[in-house]
Amino acid sequence: MDAGHSSSTSTTSADAALSGAPAASAAGGVVGLVSFKHHCVCAYRMVLVARGRSSSHLFLSFLVPRHSVSRSELWTLRSRRMLCTTSTVSQWSSAPLSITCHQLPNQHSPSVKKVAAACWRKSVEEKISRQLHTFRSYRHYNTIPGNKLPHRDLQTRAAGHTMTEISKHSKEPDNISYLSQADAAAIDALLMGPLGFSIDQLMELAGLSVASAIAEVYGVHQYPRILVICGPGNNGGDGLVAARHLHHFGYKPSIVYPKRTDKPLYHGLVTQLESLSVPFLSETDLPQHLKDNFDIVIDAMFGFSFKGKPRPPFDTLLQRLKVPNDSGAEDAGVPFVVSIDIPSGWHVEEGDIEENGLMPDMLVSLTAPKKCAKHFQGAHHFLGGRFVPPAVVEKYGLELPAYTGSSMCVRIGKQTSIDVAALRENYVGAVLLEDQANPDPIKQFQVWFEDAVSAGVHEPNAMTLATADAEGNPSARMVLLKGYDERGFVWYTNYGSRKAGELSDNPRAALVFFWDKFNRSVRIEGPVEKVPEEESDKYFHSRPRGSQIGAMVSSQSSVIEGRHVLDQFYKDLVDKYADGAVIPKPDYWGGYRLHPVRIEFWQGRESRLHDRLRYTLTSKGGENKIWCIERLAP
Repeated sequence: MDAGHSSSTSTTSADAALSGAPAASAAGGVVGLVSFKHHCVCAYRMVLVARGRSSSHLFLSFLVPRHSVSRSELWTLRSRRMLCTTSTVSQWSSAPLSITCHQLPNQHSPSVKKVAAACWRKSVEEKISRQLHTFRSYRHYNTIPGNKLPHRDLQTRAAGHTMTEISKHSKEPDNISYLSQADAAAIDALLMGPLGFSIDQLMELAGLSVASAIAEVYGVHQYPRILVICGPGNNGGDGLVAARHLHHFGYKPSIVYPKRTDKPLYHGLVTQLESLSVPFLSETDLPQHLKDNFDIVIDAMFGFSFKGKPRPPFDTLLQRLKVPNDSGAEDAGVPFVVSIDIPSGWHVEEGDIEENGLMPDMLVSLTAPKKCAKHFQGAHHFLGGRFVPPAVVEKYGLELPAYTGSSMCVRIGKQTSIDVAALRENYVGAVLLEDQANPDPIKQFQVWFEDAVSAGVHEPNAMTLATADAEGNPSARMVLLKGYDERGFVWYTNYGSRKAGELSDNPRAALVFFWDKFNRSVRIEGPVEKVPEEESDKYFHSRPRGSQIGAMVSSQSSVIEGRHVLDQFYKDLVDKYADGAVIPKPDYWGGYRLHPVRIEFWQGRESRLHDRLRYTLTSKGGENKIWCIERLAP
């Protein structure tokens, strides 16, 4: 994002710029025919018909595919004083919907073009929830009374994309779009003109994207010290915003901002950082080897609109960030370099043609990669700026990788290399001391488990279940905890599965939980037994009907001919119980309870000196169990 100022385009011309619609005819009759493309998937036809010059009623009709309009929908566009209704069509109909829009009578009627633009904007708004480049997750929790856990009906879908397509776009850079300088500037003008964005909104989203990409690759504990070098333009503003977000992420940013922009927006960004006690440094304050004081340098000097040769002091700063050909970054004292949108010193389309630019380790492209990004050879290329509306995607025919979940950035291509031995995290933060631990391990587990749920840990009840057969051959798999109390820990499965067979031969097991947000793990060991039939039956009927049918369909761990076997059986059972009748729990499905005799709580600590407290059951003592707590060496 590197636009210079907001467009002053009028409403009417802005609408035309967005849609490409022809001007309205002064006479009545057919005004125009406009063709719209939606990511090369479908076309829209719009016909404008005026009923006469003196009439204050205008009629607009256009055809859209069935999936782009909800059923029996009523739109009220108060800002345009228009009432739009859609006809109701069967959900599975392949016929298009006919949408009619009647302007309410008013002596100050808007032009035909404005009516068309209003409807076009409405269609854009409707398609926002179906963007081809949006990946959504829907989570629904149904709580179960007491200490029994919530069960989740999780549905994940990619709008307009299969998972294969999403993976393809993110791993194959040749399949995505790269912008020229002219297109990049035009898109910025469109965003800040007809599409209603302000420069500070785009800058905020861009800076958050950069900070998110850095946090995804460079952990805050291992690379906390960040130097942000900001230029005088919008790219520098993106760097200031990124620095603020990185501060809130736990990093320790410092700013070099030698040529400050004298505008209220930039004054505000500087004030925000100063209020957080983020230091502003002079270029003369920097050490000879930047790596002595900083782990990462963010290059926010020049964006795609920059031309010419860098002037002081940026020319010197660029040279300090370059790694000589005859030495490595370590020898040159250069930290990891992250460039925002364009590596400084590069031509926006041709790359480092002068061979005076940076060779960053990470590039965070904004809106869409620029053509120079094809020449990027660093380890990490991300796309950020999750603000591109469908109208821009369609107008420029953009092919962009899909963002997943709530992420503000998405990786382009694969990492050039992965040094598995170098992957490490230095755990800093929480501690686990004897005087802080609850003497009852079940209550201590409850504290940690509720922490994980409150923090939004994905699948907080996911656990590894390890079993062994009669000969001692181990196996492990992930299952979901569905209840816990002083009696033990419960999960449900098919009694004909491999784990069930092993538990029948060797009724002992181990469970392992890991909650990475807290660097915490819990290991639980003990004998296992089936839960009472009534308990299994009660839980079975608390599950969504689809899950109940799924339990009947799958003969778990058995070999089947193909996926079609499951799909057909599932369809047959859905039809069988379509009347809403109670679905009986299969006899071969039910729960297990592990009765803990050893529970270990593990808290990650710095320098691998972790805290480990082991609870061992020494006496059942009726209702009052006696647990011995011991500290183990990490």
